[in-house]
Amino acid sequence: MISPLIRRATVADLESLGRLGALLVQEHYEFDAHRFFAATPETPAGYAAFLRSQLEDPDASLLVAEQDGRVVGYAYGTIEGIDFMALRGPAAVLHDLIVDAEYRDRGVGRALLEAILAAFASSRAPRVVLSTAQRNESAQRFFERMGFRRTMIEMTRELE
Repeated sequence: MISPLIRRATVADLESLGRLGALLVQEHYEFDAHRFFAATPETPAGYAAFLRSQLEDPDASLLVAEQDGRVVGYAYGTIEGIDFMALRGPAAVLHDLIVDAEYRDRGVGRALLEAILAAFASSRAPRVVLSTAQRNESAQRFFERMGFRRTMIEMTRELE
């Protein structure tokens, strides 16, 4: 296990965040190319631009894991109100949790998740919800070990 530094993301992290965001996009595409879009050469810049817009949002938490001066993972989530379409009351929503492949299974994901859960708790969110790709069984096992339970299943049908 390594002990990464977990801290709030800054503008200086955006290039790394874009790279990791593109990795997240590509991994999901590989799970199901019909449901998820593929990463393109523009994906890192686009993802970084989106995450930049979240840096100053008081309802957003964007944390990075830094090891040896390098950003090796991040967690991003928001505090949200009632969502009638999801039949959900107020909650924190964990949108992204990604760790560089070479740093996985070393405690980085756990450290990021614990830190963002603490940030959500300080915001008085009553619960945290997240989604994982159906085929991402390792993430599902990780989140279950961390106390999450299954509550919804997304289903997709392609229209010809």
